[in-house]
Amino acid sequence: MSQLHEKIASGALARMGLLDEGAIGAAAALVERVSGSDIETVRVLFADQHGILRGKTLVASALSSIFTSGVAMPSTLLLKDTSHKTVFPVWSDDPDIPGGMTGAGDILLLPDPATYRELPWSSNSAWIFCDPHGKDGATLDFSPRDLLKRAIARLAEQNIALVVGLEVEFQIYAQIAQKLDHGDATMPGQPPQTRNLTQGYQFLTEQLYDLVEPVLDDLRRHCQALGLPVRSMEIEMGPSQFEFTFDPADPLTHADNMMMFRAMVKETCARRGLHATFMCKPNLANAAASGWHLHQSLVDMTTGENLLVPPAAGTITDTASGWIAGLLEHARASCLLTTPTVNGYKRYRPHQLAPDRIQWGRDNRGAMIRALMAPGDPASRIENRVAETTANPYYFFASQILSGLDGLNRNLRAPDPVETPYDGPATQLPESLLSAIQHFENSSFYREVLGDAFVDYLAFIRRAEWDRYHLTISEWEQAEYFGIY
Repeated sequence: MSQLHEKIASGALARMGLLDEGAIGAAAALVERVSGSDIETVRVLFADQHGILRGKTLVASALSSIFTSGVAMPSTLLLKDTSHKTVFPVWSDDPDIPGGMTGAGDILLLPDPATYRELPWSSNSAWIFCDPHGKDGATLDFSPRDLLKRAIARLAEQNIALVVGLEVEFQIYAQIAQKLDHGDATMPGQPPQTRNLTQGYQFLTEQLYDLVEPVLDDLRRHCQALGLPVRSMEIEMGPSQFEFTFDPADPLTHADNMMMFRAMVKETCARRGLHATFMCKPNLANAAASGWHLHQSLVDMTTGENLLVPPAAGTITDTASGWIAGLLEHARASCLLTTPTVNGYKRYRPHQLAPDRIQWGRDNRGAMIRALMAPGDPASRIENRVAETTANPYYFFASQILSGLDGLNRNLRAPDPVETPYDGPATQLPESLLSAIQHFENSSFYREVLGDAFVDYLAFIRRAEWDRYHLTISEWEQAEYFGIY
């Protein structure tokens, strides 16, 4: 046993029981690998409640310390809305502050060696992802990666594994003005001024792809260097809109991959003087809404059999039926996890290749769930088209696992598929973030499977965002009332 191995094994994280022998060995191997490389700095990061990476940068020689003692981080980072404002009264003695985080004390980051990546666009720098814990090492109810791990474990108790494939839409614009004046340093900061990279709507046009190929080549090569299983790069429907798709993987791997992908795209584009955004529907003339289409299949963990392959044309398996039924039943309550922003609900419009109500169809891009299942097809799967690309991937994937599993455990049956998804009496998706908050808060299902602490925590943060939005005087109000009254 090396001195480094012994050092990590005797450190605070190991004494807390947060590192087993396998993790200690992986940590020691990583530290030795980095010490023999050209890496100079390591960005020690965690995904917060919004799916935003936050953290600190250490010199490479300090890497071993994160495996012995962890990394201290202000707890208020877990208590903020998307403007970076702390929305909980941490300076009070309110006992309802999540995790006892009064006084803006520290939390502890537990690094995962498997997430270490050297950054192809930033020479001599690397990433490593962490899970936030309490100072005593206790797991936090709202830690995104841990929440997803618990959901995966629940499904594994049924000897079933979820496999997911990603389709991610986003926009890249030329940046005209960065808005770096002192007056622009608001919370949130003022958005940059932009223009399109190509002319007009694109619809997979080859000539327009060629215009932006240098940018997409950078992104594709960086995906490959990071180990992300990129499959295709597409010039999408809307102006300056793009889509990357990825081969299937397990949920935790792809949740980490999504975090890496979003950060890589934004950082790579910024270095080119471009602005990349995963905002659902930018407030720009003629901009199209972006969605996140999640492909899902279920696999028997013993045999490797895809449990969604139907026995005959026009039929679905009991497993597929139960899974779809669970996703549909909990869709409204799940929207706070799949569509977490005010802006995302402006995508739910009919005849826009996005769902506006809760139903499923066979190979129908207007339905919330698109079934792509055929006899003998080992790639049989469903595609949930409900989410926006800002969603925290750990929360999003957990919502799919828990909802689908509930459908299986209760032997629910999916209703008949639809052919006209924008007609008929089907239940509408929530029309606003406020409606989604209310459905989530009132969900006895989510209170049971995720706990009151998590439900109340996330609803409180999102309600703070809704209140800021709702109380802001809009351009519409100014135009409507300022002159006439």
